[in-house]
Amino acid sequence: MLKAKVTQVGTSSGIVLSREVLAKLRVQRGDEVYLIETPHGFMLVPYNPEFEEDMEKAKEVLREYRDVFHMLAKS
Repeated sequence: MLKAKVTQVGTSSGIVLSREVLAKLRVQRGDEVYLIETPHGFMLVPYNPEFEEDMEKAKEVLREYRDVFHMLAKS
């Protein structure tokens, strides 16, 4: 199990992540991470799940209209 420490940052609170945690998340200082609420608590992830859903929808549209986009690219 990995742990993080809650500390004061100005008038707010922050979580200090060890190098090991940063490596496992594949993030570095300055990157954004997201907290997702699950039935078992919160999960910390290095990507925005809403953006991922939007991208999946965009891929479907691109697949569906592949021929149209191909013709538009030629002109």
